[in-house]
Amino acid sequence: MAEVQPQKQEVQPGKQQLMNPPPQSISPHYKQSNKLYGKVALVTGGDSGIGQSVCYHFAMEGATVAFTFVPGYEDEDAKNTLRKINQLKAPGAGDPLAVPADVGFEENCRMVVEKVAGKYGRIDILVNNAAEQHLSLSVEDIDEDRLLRVFRTNIFSYFFFIRHALKHMKEGSTIINSTSAAAYCGSSALLDYCATKGAIVALTRGLALNLAEKGIRVNAVAAGPVWTALQVASKPEEMVAEIGAETPMGRAAQPHEIAPSYVFLASNDSSSYFTGQVVHPNVLRRRKYLHDTYMAHRRIWLTEGHVWDDCQCIILLNSRYVLGQ
Repeated sequence: MAEVQPQKQEVQPGKQQLMNPPPQSISPHYKQSNKLYGKVALVTGGDSGIGQSVCYHFAMEGATVAFTFVPGYEDEDAKNTLRKINQLKAPGAGDPLAVPADVGFEENCRMVVEKVAGKYGRIDILVNNAAEQHLSLSVEDIDEDRLLRVFRTNIFSYFFFIRHALKHMKEGSTIINSTSAAAYCGSSALLDYCATKGAIVALTRGLALNLAEKGIRVNAVAAGPVWTALQVASKPEEMVAEIGAETPMGRAAQPHEIAPSYVFLASNDSSSYFTGQVVHPNVLRRRKYLHDTYMAHRRIWLTEGHVWDDCQCIILLNSRYVLGQ
């Protein structure tokens, strides 16, 4: 990956075509094998970032793909994504569909589902992926309007899409929710975002139990730091230039390094006994400092001798750190 330069976009959602370097959505080494041949997939927030890469990988695996984007902001990214899906789609797959919608409102989600199901006759794979985040110095800076906006996009939309898509899904269908490593290790500057991502984990586990008798699997993916437009539209330039620097790999993930986890969970041949699970394509091992301080953009040293080796699932139990997934 080319070195990331300080950069900032002032409006969310961010625009991927303006990023330097551009995110890598496809690996030249990826080998498709028709894992999703004949399936119909709906991906929310599929115009850029992880969602775009998921759309590309689903198309390469034989699926017919529809995705949402925010009109007026993501139109160019959506056109680029649609063009690329057409190039990648397998013989026999349907034409891809890009649906403009603000997914924070139920009527818009219902409209998207009905449009996709009306065009293709069903929905086999639902990927709830749309998200937004805003950094804050203090919980006192998060007012009701901001809280509602973040929750509408990040968790309300998941409920809305699931509610309306289920009538078009059948046994063997799958639902995949995008959560985050932040649900497990937290972030002092992304409190509302972390709360929604934790809610997604709980929703995934509960819904998996609820839909098991119908033969519909429900799982989630918890990525770590990824080079996406969300980063440059929500963080200061100095933080953008250092995204992923605290990981052992010393860099953020590329979207194509995350998308195969969605392929795995979407494929009944690969993950038929997976439900209620969270796949963790992340390397959030911490060095001796916490990097996520927005307040001063500086390193905060931990108490001598206390190093977080892995913050995916760190639990304080009898004064000892118990690590695991």
